[in-house]
Amino acid sequence: MQKLQLYIESDRLDLFKDESVSLTETIQNIKDVAKIFTSFSKTFSVPASPNNNKIFKHYYNFDIIGGYDARLKKAGRIELNTIPFKSGRIKLEGVNLKNNLAHTYKITFFGNTVELPDVLGDDKLGSLLFGSSDYDLNYDFQTIRAYLISTQNTGKLIVPLITHTQRLFYSSAISSNQDNIFFTTQREQGVFFNSLKFAIRLYELILEIEEKYTIANGYANNILFSRDFFNTSNPAFYNLYMWLHRKSGAVQPPQQVVNYQTSTPSWTGPTGAGTRVIRNGNTISIPSATVTNPNGISSNSCVVTPNNNNDEYQVIISNNGQAIFTSPIVTGVQNFNQTPLVADGVYTVTIQHETVVVITSIVWTFNGFEGTSSNTWTEVYSVGQFTASTVFAFDVRQQIPDVSIMSFLSGIFNMFNLVAYINDIGTIVVRPLEASSASVFDGTNNFSYYTDDDISGKNAPVNYNISEFVDTTKSEVNIALPYRQINYSYEGTGTFLAKQHNQLFGTVWGALSYIGGTDETGTGGINYDASTEVYKVLVPFEHMKFERLIDANNGQVTKLQWGYSVNENQQPYIGKPLIFYASLEDTTSAGYQFRQDDNTSQKLTKFWLPSNSLYLSANLGKENINFGNEFNEYAASSNEFTDTLFAVYHSKYIIDVFNLSRRLTKVTSYLPLRILYNFELNDTFQINTQKYIINSITTNLQSGKSEMELLNKV
Repeated sequence: MQKLQLYIESDRLDLFKDESVSLTETIQNIKDVAKIFTSFSKTFSVPASPNNNKIFKHYYNFDIIGGYDARLKKAGRIELNTIPFKSGRIKLEGVNLKNNLAHTYKITFFGNTVELPDVLGDDKLGSLLFGSSDYDLNYDFQTIRAYLISTQNTGKLIVPLITHTQRLFYSSAISSNQDNIFFTTQREQGVFFNSLKFAIRLYELILEIEEKYTIANGYANNILFSRDFFNTSNPAFYNLYMWLHRKSGAVQPPQQVVNYQTSTPSWTGPTGAGTRVIRNGNTISIPSATVTNPNGISSNSCVVTPNNNNDEYQVIISNNGQAIFTSPIVTGVQNFNQTPLVADGVYTVTIQHETVVVITSIVWTFNGFEGTSSNTWTEVYSVGQFTASTVFAFDVRQQIPDVSIMSFLSGIFNMFNLVAYINDIGTIVVRPLEASSASVFDGTNNFSYYTDDDISGKNAPVNYNISEFVDTTKSEVNIALPYRQINYSYEGTGTFLAKQHNQLFGTVWGALSYIGGTDETGTGGINYDASTEVYKVLVPFEHMKFERLIDANNGQVTKLQWGYSVNENQQPYIGKPLIFYASLEDTTSAGYQFRQDDNTSQKLTKFWLPSNSLYLSANLGKENINFGNEFNEYAASSNEFTDTLFAVYHSKYIIDVFNLSRRLTKVTSYLPLRILYNFELNDTFQINTQKYIINSITTNLQSGKSEMELLNKV
């Protein structure tokens, strides 16, 4: 019988002598194949002893000032026989009273990985800081051109050949259609610069998440991902981009033909350099201004002072990139009292104007309280003079898709079948559950979490022979197959060509329906009808079908491939966040025509080509972000680009699930401490001569009794 010790921060809690504490752990459960962030939790009771009353500050007495704050989880750990076993977070649920006296505290112990959704909450991508000057962009002809034809700032941001409205085509015959992008000096035609938008590399979003969520910024933990999968040497991830497309149609609405929006260079919040965060009355230096405790703010005022009192302007205040306040057209000094603070997040001040306006200063003052009205504080944010020029400022926070950070991460994890767990130093280790293609990773990072073909040597699975510890008096061997069919698809397939694909072929673009007997390409299969359930894995992204342009005059294939973000009626379309691969391509001598306005255009010979495949030739690599094996838009081939998401990242595990020999075995064992302390969920257990994968394991920490669900290796 092990002795269990439970700590909340540095304090050891008293436990009931007969309290039984069990933890259930699983990295991926056969019953929930889309499970991503591994975690465990356990709610149990501890006595209201004098020691525990002191730790929880007599929580049952709500008259105590400065008592225990149950709104926050606190660091906790479990020890077995005084040796650290599990670390995590502890939440106080409440107190049970008997005869009006405290009797029991109810607490929940959470495994570390559960912190990720807790910390991120409903925060949107627009709440990220984007404090680097690399994100200070003008939306004009020269800037769009530069980001369309070359690599700027290591490729953090690009302009892909994806239009939000304009229908492009290519014809070497002179026509009267201005959407023809064939280059000619005889008429002004081609793709308008304002038909295009920027895109951001997904890797940069991972870095921005890590930049924001830190202890230094007032969060309970640092969010730091391992570089096992999120690394610059993994092109399958590193070459992915997200289109900065929050609303349908143009970046600038039609009524703003002569209006401009300006945020000062290197300034993204209601404060200038050396700005601070308001969080529970504390101030911390960060690159941009974040208000994270608006309920503690009693008043605020934003004073804008123009250099010329006759200049007309409007003030727009945004939260996480979403406009929450727009003033009327004003002149002179303006004091916007009680500007709305709708939620925690990054607040941005933007000046909208028709002509050049010089702003002498912006001063935003916050007054608030914490706990009681007598505990007051004041913060003053000040920005010095800047010029609001007649160039539209492209604010990444205002243009990035309106999606939560958690949804974004979940989508990436579901695409690549990633798993996450916390290591001993607090890093969130992110790895694919499997990786069937050696070309997906750099040689130093080529490995998966579960499979034996781990060539890196990093945490390779260990086999434990537990035969002598298994209770042989009872066990179960059940059918492992929980579903009749597993459907993989993207939530967004509403763009024109993707919709057309659905109508012509009766299948969803990029999707895969897996049934028993299907191979990794998605062909074959037997409709096993023992189960009637269909499991769906939906990725919350848009999946666009791209088009390689053909010369309408002579049928010659060009080097140009583009995306068309409209619906089936060819109207501007928002859809889900669009994820795609991009490569900088050279159109050689043919080129294409790029337009500034109705009177000015020029020839370009390079462009960022959007694609669903990592490479344009299968000779270089077959990886793509379709789940099923689809016709490749650029290579015009349906049988070469076979390394789909399913084939590379999902197939081995799922095909094994449907294997005739696969069984789900339930056994009881009494594992010794040397195994309890050391086993990982990617390890295997051996009983007699048979090896098993751990599906789930529930362990009573005092007795060492473990109820296991094991999958036999086939």
